[in-house]
Order: sequence, then C-alpha cells, then structure tokens
Amino acid sequence: MIDAALAERTATTTVYRAFGLDMASAIPLPELPPAGAGRTAGGADVTIVTADPVPLREELEASGSNFSLTREGSRFLFLIPETAVYCIDEGRHITVAPLPGADPEKVRVYLLGTCFGALLLLRGLLPLHGSAVVIGGKAYAFVGDSGAGKSTLAAALVGKGHRLLSDDVVAVTAGADGKPLVMPAYPQQKLWRESLDGLGMHASPYRTIYRETEKFAVPVSKDFGSDPVPLAGVFELGRSDGERVGVCALPVLERLRVMLQHTYRQALVPRLGLVDWHFRVASGIASGIAVGRLSRPSEGFTARELAEIMIQFDKGGITI
Repeated sequence: MIDAALAERTATTTVYRAFGLDMASAIPLPELPPAGAGRTAGGADVTIVTADPVPLREELEASGSNFSLTREGSRFLFLIPETAVYCIDEGRHITVAPLPGADPEKVRVYLLGTCFGALLLLRGLLPLHGSAVVIGGKAYAFVGDSGAGKSTLAAALVGKGHRLLSDDVVAVTAGADGKPLVMPAYPQQKLWRESLDGLGMHASPYRTIYRETEKFAVPVSKDFGSDPVPLAGVFELGRSDGERVGVCALPVLERLRVMLQHTYRQALVPRLGLVDWHFRVASGIASGIAVGRLSRPSEGFTARELAEIMIQFDKGGITI
C-alpha cells in the first residue's frame, strides 16, 4: 500500500505548467510553476495521481520486462527499483505507484526526469538533453555529455540578461508554420558548486540535488521565459585540445547525430516504438536550424567566453 505520510501529502491536487502543458498533480511538484488563474484540474492536459504499486508491478512482471508498452502503444509502464512503478496512459494520465519505503524525493526526481521524458515522446515532442536560453528573441539549445557545461553556459547567459527556457530537458515541437519551437520547462537550474563559484554565486541559499553534495537547485523565476520560442540553433558542447574557446559548423550527418545522440532518455525511443518517428523528426529539425559545436579547453572556467560567442553569433558577428 502507499505510505500513509505520502498519501497525506498528495491529498490535494495542484495544477502546474511545464512544457506547454497544464499538469494536475496529486504529488506536490515545487519545482514547477503554478498554471495560473482559471486553470483547473478538470481542464488539464495531463493528470498525475498515486496508486497501489502491486497491480502495476504484477502487470510489468507478466510482460517479462521492467519496461512495457501495451494497449497498441497507448500504455507505457516502467519500474525504477526501490522507487516506484510509473504508468503513462494515452499520453495524458500518469500514475505514480511508490514502492514500500521509497524516498518521496527520489520518486519525484524520476517523475520529473524519466517519466516526463517518456511523456513528451509519447505526445510527439522531441526532448533534447540540454539547456535552452532566449537570445535576441530566438531559442538556442546547448547539448552535450554529462559535465560538458550545458547548465553553466545557460547560467552565464542568464547572468547577461537572457531568459532561461529549460534546463536538463529541452522540449521541441512544431509550431503552426511547421518550424520548431522550444516549449518552456520550469524555472530551475542544476549547477555544480564549481559553476556557482565561477559565476560568482554563493551556494548557501540553495538546496542540494537529491543525494548530491556538490550540485544545487537554483531557482531562476525572474529570468524565466514562459512562452514558446522559435528554435534557431542547437550547439554541442565539448572539450578541445587547444587553449581557446571556439565555434564551428557541423556537416550534415554530424548535425543529425547531435539530435539523435542527445535526445533525452534516448534508450526509451525503441522501447516506445518510435525509432522511425525519432529519425524523421530529428532530421527535419536539424535541416532547418543552425547546428554547431562549441569547444572549450580542458582547464579553466570559460562559460562567460562561450556566452559571448553565442551573443555575437545571434547578432551575426560570428558565422559558421
């Protein structure tokens, strides 16, 4: 059965706004902004409820996997050991079934991460693993491996007066004109202590991320962009052998690789039966925007220099 304390905390439904969706959640999600006046649970795009894990776990066990796509692709279940079973029905209803003794914070971390990633894929949005910032009225996404500096670069741009759209998951969809749009996520960044130090920020006001001692949740409410913004470019961050920062264009196949490789929770794509869709959407987006590579030396703090490169690129002062 659901832990009594958790059941008490989830008794009230709150409507939040993230990725262009109103989400009516029985689980408190303090990272997400409220949907605003007039938004009701009955009119929400997505509902999030809790449930007893036993039936869902039995359903998964019968499938022979910790990941199961059933009902002609309309129902997706997955298990995070020692945490919860998550179920997404028709891309609209999320059921979270915490396992006995599960840490509620960990349950929420996987809801905001893997579960939301799967939800976006099922709803036809391409989630990129990175950060996105508005520069000159256009969205630029920064992707890369863990530790590449995606969030740090975004924070440096925010510090220069640009608005954050997303950190960790960049949701891309097609606008009315067919061109890609970035849907705002929620006003929070995750920054390492080293990044905070480099940006001249103090760690003391911020709480640490779940089971992390040197990574912090940094609210950015006043610098958050709440409206969809056209996607102008995706830039892969990486280290170079040189001592200077730089930017360069990527050939066509490399552009596609960037989009495919840096899809958030990429391993879910085949499990959801979306391989062909993923290739088609990723290639379509890559063909219509700037896709490049930002390089920085292995040593030293270069986020401000990279931020200036992106500002100059948007102004046309740098071309690739």
